[in-house]
Amino acid sequence: MEGFSTATSHAEATGQRLSQAPPRRLIAERRRRQPVGLQIGPVRGAVILDLAALLVAIWLSTAGADLGGPPTNGLAIQLAFVGLVLMTLALSGIYRRRTARGLLDELRIAVIAPGLAAMTVTFVTLLVNDDRFVARQSLREWILAAAALSVIRTGMRIGELQSWRHGKGGRATLIVGAGQVGHLIAQRLLDRPGLGLRPVGFVDDMPVEGQRNGQIPILGPNSRLEAVVAEHGVEHAILSFSASPHETTLAAARRLDALGVTVSLVPRLFEGIPDRTELDRIAGIPVISLFPTDPRGWQLSVKYAVDRVIAALAIIALSPVFLISTLLVAIDLGRPLLFRQRRLGIDGREFEMLKFRTMRGTPNRDGHANAGWVDAVVASNGQNGALMNGNGNGTPPNRQRTTRIGRLLRTGIDELPQLFNVLRGEMSLIGPRPELPEYAHRFEGIIHRYGDRHRVKSGISGWAQVHGLRGNTSLADRVEWDNYYIENWSPWLDMKIVVMTVRQLVRSSD
Repeated sequence: MEGFSTATSHAEATGQRLSQAPPRRLIAERRRRQPVGLQIGPVRGAVILDLAALLVAIWLSTAGADLGGPPTNGLAIQLAFVGLVLMTLALSGIYRRRTARGLLDELRIAVIAPGLAAMTVTFVTLLVNDDRFVARQSLREWILAAAALSVIRTGMRIGELQSWRHGKGGRATLIVGAGQVGHLIAQRLLDRPGLGLRPVGFVDDMPVEGQRNGQIPILGPNSRLEAVVAEHGVEHAILSFSASPHETTLAAARRLDALGVTVSLVPRLFEGIPDRTELDRIAGIPVISLFPTDPRGWQLSVKYAVDRVIAALAIIALSPVFLISTLLVAIDLGRPLLFRQRRLGIDGREFEMLKFRTMRGTPNRDGHANAGWVDAVVASNGQNGALMNGNGNGTPPNRQRTTRIGRLLRTGIDELPQLFNVLRGEMSLIGPRPELPEYAHRFEGIIHRYGDRHRVKSGISGWAQVHGLRGNTSLADRVEWDNYYIENWSPWLDMKIVVMTVRQLVRSSD
């Protein structure tokens, strides 16, 4: 009891000390480090660029009217349209600095916002004045504004991503809590510089030993929080789990807020929290209600039906590609033309997945090309494992057996026969990639939630694949992204995966 009392007293003392307001000299020092004068911040710059894009769209609309189109709206209506678009963009949260929103999400907002503004202008104009041209005028302004905003947003995003990936810019980010989750966050930020968060270090009173990887330093205990923020110019902080008392973490969040640092909080049970959530309060206590996608719901049944229709149309449209690929495989490797392999799909049911042959030999004679990777995955509990050939030089065995024609087909053409799997109802166009049954059974015992990925049909492409999690990568991460897709499925998410898949195919063919 004496030890518990001492620990409690220490936690209370620490919490009281950290809950005090940061010293004024530290706040003043942070403000001195910030740019002064006529500096244009990222949010103000984005608003100015969006305004410029909308004015260009209005000018083009007026020019189109002068060339013989329907007459343009009056200046007052055009300015109202511009104001409504900017207001809608602001209400959508596009000017808030968020890390999870990608370019495709911004482009969707860039199309929807002027559409809503155009409908509002049309409705109000018809109420006040019966103008038979207003619908066509608003449609023209919508199209031009959406195009202009999309171009501006794409240029801004590409510029940011290139800068972040080259180690320039990005918000200096402090991670509060140097435990397992904190180090996982740090590694994800290092692996994905395109998020725009540059980790500078950890603060923690009791960092977990054995978690340090040497890439990101531990900058000190929570008592040095203000000094660390000032020294490293911290703009954002992420509160992860820590062995420190609850009061210490809560007080750290308040001190960061007082210093003008934005804060993100990793919630408990974060592995099972979908995107669709709702914050409620029960007697003043905040609670998060979860709304994951139901894998057995009617929405997924509609998706599978649409998949089969699209697969049938794609087979017809791509019939010349099928014919040419078949001839190339026949000349290069002879019969059989297709590689057939048992895979595990929805509800653990096995099916025969189809591919064009690209390698010499067969798995029965030469072994599976990824057998070494599987052994490494099992040995490392789902993390990365080096896939080496017999000489130990790091060359994957399947690379040795792949023919020159096979390397051409492996740009994505070899996967086209899986459209027949989709047509037969064995696979989906989008979903987790299927695995060999014997491998899947080995993975289920060592990788958290591996079996959950079999709640939906396997796919030709998936959320994990378009994020680079294929081949010799962490299977634990792959499973996590697959389960994210299942629990957050929407038609928009499928569309994003299709666009990202096409982008990767274009890059691989360069």
